[in-house]
Amino acid sequence: MRTFFPITAWLLLLSLSCNEAPQQNNSSASLPVYKDVPYRQDYSVKYHANLDDLTLFSAHMDRNNLIQIASSEGILRTHDGQFLYPGILMPDKTYRPLTDKNITAITLYQDQFIYLDDRAVLSNAWAGTLYLMHQLPKANIIAAGKDFGFLISDGKALQYLTKENNDWKGALPNDKVLQIKFDDETGIFYILGEKSVTVFKPEDKNLTTLIEGANFTSLALWESKLIIGTLDGYLEASLETGEQIGETHKKLPWTEITYIENIDGTLWFGSTKGAFKLKDNGKFKYYYGKRWLPGNLVHHISKAHDGSILILTDAGLGQIVFEEMTLYDKAQYYDKQVRHRHIRLGFNSTLVDLDNGNIDSGRLSDSDNDGLWTTMYLAGEVFRYAVTKSKDALQNCRESMEAMERLFYINPVPGFPSRSFERSGYIERLGDPERWQHTDDPEWDWKATTSSDEAIGHIFAYGVMAELMDNDLKDRAIVLIDTLMSHIVKNDLYLVDFDGKPTTWGRWNPEYVNGHPKTVGDRKLNSSNIIGMLQTAYHFTGKEKYKEKAMDLMDNHGYLENLMRPMKEIGVAGEEGDDWSNMLSESWNHSDDEMYYVGYWGLYRYALNDSLKAKYKEAIIDHWEIERPEKEGAWNIMTALTGTQEFDLEEAAWYLRKHPMDLVTWDIMNSHRKDITHIEPNFRRQTIAEVLPPDERPVQRHNANMFRLDRVGGDGNQEYSAGDIWLLPYWMGRYLGVISAPMEKQGTSSE
Repeated sequence: MRTFFPITAWLLLLSLSCNEAPQQNNSSASLPVYKDVPYRQDYSVKYHANLDDLTLFSAHMDRNNLIQIASSEGILRTHDGQFLYPGILMPDKTYRPLTDKNITAITLYQDQFIYLDDRAVLSNAWAGTLYLMHQLPKANIIAAGKDFGFLISDGKALQYLTKENNDWKGALPNDKVLQIKFDDETGIFYILGEKSVTVFKPEDKNLTTLIEGANFTSLALWESKLIIGTLDGYLEASLETGEQIGETHKKLPWTEITYIENIDGTLWFGSTKGAFKLKDNGKFKYYYGKRWLPGNLVHHISKAHDGSILILTDAGLGQIVFEEMTLYDKAQYYDKQVRHRHIRLGFNSTLVDLDNGNIDSGRLSDSDNDGLWTTMYLAGEVFRYAVTKSKDALQNCRESMEAMERLFYINPVPGFPSRSFERSGYIERLGDPERWQHTDDPEWDWKATTSSDEAIGHIFAYGVMAELMDNDLKDRAIVLIDTLMSHIVKNDLYLVDFDGKPTTWGRWNPEYVNGHPKTVGDRKLNSSNIIGMLQTAYHFTGKEKYKEKAMDLMDNHGYLENLMRPMKEIGVAGEEGDDWSNMLSESWNHSDDEMYYVGYWGLYRYALNDSLKAKYKEAIIDHWEIERPEKEGAWNIMTALTGTQEFDLEEAAWYLRKHPMDLVTWDIMNSHRKDITHIEPNFRRQTIAEVLPPDERPVQRHNANMFRLDRVGGDGNQEYSAGDIWLLPYWMGRYLGVISAPMEKQGTSSE
């Protein structure tokens, strides 16, 4: 029986405990709004086959929600198993007499289990009265028809059984039986061989060859057609004439088809490299890797009585569950994920060293970007507080703010934010011990060499907090803005480390910035970031030194020209550049996109005048235009802060809906797919013509390439936090008013 606890059940409990009253922010009432109605969210519950030398044949769920699996070791059942907590397949000893039988196949009839052994077709339903003796002791294929009629085979011979003992026996001429499917509408059995499809009609009890071919592997009935899987794609044929319709379909995620099933009018395919389903738009949803399945060699697919999909693989069972939820429901789940296992000393952190995805086996890790990931999570929680006034969100803000404040005072350099801090005694065991420094307190160490990524993250989060908070956190945020920017201005627009030298990346000085050729992205990026940072500092402190420095950079050092440079002009340095500039411009760095966009809040929101604000809007939209193919939810929603009507809201909502619930870094492969169009290598590192959905590609943060196809190595060894990846764009969207509060069900939206 399915034992996992549905996500929506504890979401209800969580919502009651949070005591939040979500409301839409009306500050951007003229913008388009995504209505947050329930949609179908899928996730997987996995059951591993831990028995040696085990072959799995088929899996079904009966009307009592019990799952049974036919295997080389008899009947198996699922044990335990919840989302992110895999169960196992184990021998089913529930009904002792069945354990003594040589059960070779299981099917369903009227949602009841039907068993095939070496003597009979039998069931425990109907008070056990169904027991039809047969003469095929090696039978292992069965299909249920009408009126308790069953067609069975041992791969060579066929036998039709009914309660009236109206039996029939026959065989395929010169072919091996692989599969039998029954058409409820016509009452006809279709028998798949390796090189033929044969029709059996119970009323006249004869066999008629309908189709001849080669390398057939599986069969399904769909839209009055036969769908035949092969070792190289699938074909469609007429149910009446057997004539092939169109060309063989090969533009699939993978063409070596092992199983096909028609489930409620949707075709599902199993292959040697995962499972996929045909969507209404003609594209495929791909279920590959341990995010979805215990193994990638699919043996069988069936619809479960509860609406889930059972995908049986060589390594166990993957149960794809579909639950209706809103984006707000998903936000509550992700909030629980972050708070339960991703908070390290107040930082938003990654869980590492997982044992094959076991989220209870990992440890919280420090990161070079502890400051950045935490400021992005912190900003999201500020937006959440601004929308809901949630006490829980406020407490989350306080805890993360304490960590951010400590980054400044745990080191001896005035105004310098550490990358991270950790208890002492671990430097030699950390990933980059050369960056760690001892503090005056023997219990603690701090991480040096802070970069521009962290700096812009700090100013973004503190600006949001200073603007939207109505308590002491507002003043604390302003203090940190002033502290960091005073350090930068005092040190000639550099972040100066404990050794008195600028860090590698904390450089906004004109000599450095304009030392790059105009085509180098860092010239545009650093100009955009520092102007936004200085404007934020001036807006909240009122100190003229910040305004004067910003105007000086724009009027006398070309920073306005730099930040306004069209994105289409950014590329390789070429002959004009030195080695450093050439290294920076080998290809597009997607971390730069993250830095641009978190900086745009201060650049646009706190512009020094309306004229500059109009220019900044132009620059932001120009950047967004080149980002559109990535369908990046955060960048689309952040573009909405300019008030533009066009910012791909539907694509942003698609990103949020399609993001996998499972954020474990499972190995993912897509480069082998035949349903995607590869393009030539390019500066932007776009690999295919159209980006894949987030739940089909590797889990990654916003600073990664959304066109990345594969992730191989360390299968399931980390879990990312949703704090920066998902909660930030969702709650910013709620604050900007482009995502509505959760709405009552008015029909479920598409996936």
